[in-house]
Amino acid sequence: VHLIPVNPIREDGLNPKSRKRIMPDLLTEPPAIDPVYEAHVYCNIPTIAEHSMEGHAPHYFKLVSVQVLIRHGDRYPLYAIPKTKRPDIDCMLLPGRKPSHPQLEPFIKHMSKGSAAQMDGSLSSLPRYPSHSLCEMGELTQTGVVQHLRNGQLLREIYINKHKLLLSDWTAKQLYLETTGKSRTLQSALALLYTFLPDFDWKKINMRHQWSTIFCSGSCDCPMRNHYLEEEQRRQYSLRVKNNDLEKIYVDMAKIVGIPTRQLRASNPIDSLLCYFCHNVSFPCTKTGCIGMEHFKVIKRHQLEDERERQEKKLYFLYALLATHPLLNQTVNRLQRIAEGKKEEVFVLYSAHDVTLSPVLSALGITEARFPRFAARLVFELWQDGKRPKEHFIRILYNGADVTFQTSFCKDYYKRSSKPMCPLEKFVNFVKRDMFLVFNSTSYYDACRRRPL
Repeated sequence: VHLIPVNPIREDGLNPKSRKRIMPDLLTEPPAIDPVYEAHVYCNIPTIAEHSMEGHAPHYFKLVSVQVLIRHGDRYPLYAIPKTKRPDIDCMLLPGRKPSHPQLEPFIKHMSKGSAAQMDGSLSSLPRYPSHSLCEMGELTQTGVVQHLRNGQLLREIYINKHKLLLSDWTAKQLYLETTGKSRTLQSALALLYTFLPDFDWKKINMRHQWSTIFCSGSCDCPMRNHYLEEEQRRQYSLRVKNNDLEKIYVDMAKIVGIPTRQLRASNPIDSLLCYFCHNVSFPCTKTGCIGMEHFKVIKRHQLEDERERQEKKLYFLYALLATHPLLNQTVNRLQRIAEGKKEEVFVLYSAHDVTLSPVLSALGITEARFPRFAARLVFELWQDGKRPKEHFIRILYNGADVTFQTSFCKDYYKRSSKPMCPLEKFVNFVKRDMFLVFNSTSYYDACRRRPL
């Protein structure tokens, strides 16, 4: 089940001098969401240069740490629509084919030499880049590689060239790298690192394997998290059953491909259709007819309605708090160590999935963020106040937009303060204490076991 948060944010109209996110005007913006436009945003096809707010701070502030959580780039579907030809996508990397990147050719050469890297467990047996002439299920595509080469280049210009976060003699200890055990997450991480690092040296790459998609490491035993997830899945199911337009579309599509409606629904057709859409390939046809844009729009629109209802019902939010606490706790502990003067792990990269990013956004209270597109990035910046060196602040950015003051723990501070960032202790208090208040608990362990009244 793809658990999907939240409403759209505008991606245009950002004044780089303004630290304030431009919010949608609720009175003038049309309430109807255009499913085709939303699908284009989700595809994130690399075309125009991206403007981002990363690295913006008053001149007397010093950047001391950056932690990045990414979703893998564009991939081949995880599901196939039964009795149709699979979308014909080539997963060989060809620098002459669009979309491309100036660093694509050197990236391929460099990846084929990666014997000196330290790779945890099963990661060492995964390929370093995609290489099948017909993509395999879930495989990263050339588009996905290019998306992360661009992410790495953008972050390098800001954090390396401008803020000197890592110098040319950087060491392995200054990085913390972790990925799930899928080739698409490992390859996305390597593509981003290749264009980000001052010099990509395999001997300094130590990639850790995370078996859990929510990065809960050794703190995954949480019965109430599973309870809220099951409740959320029930909510999802009941919304789907009530949607007559969706049911008609599924019946129609099932007739076209000649299978029972139930079987079509189980094959999660939106995942496959998005691949056709993102790669500009015609939707599949059979002797009975063709799946078309109208089918796609109805399914996509339902997905967007589901995101909206998810916000209102709060079950997903409760799941998200418990699902993300281990990862956020690890993040906060590291930020505290660095604020105390530790010089290690100043750049952190977690390479993950939509089901990793979605709950993090929800738990932080960033309710206006879009569902994680391909190659989405969530960045935590830690800054030191040059005038008061003991004071540290964080900024949180999602796909280049500053969302610090959309977070539940910094909304009120923003109203009272002239500082362009959030004090680190606000984030620490949220993760160590306030996340559990809604469960009437004082700890993660207790919240994971306390039944709701």
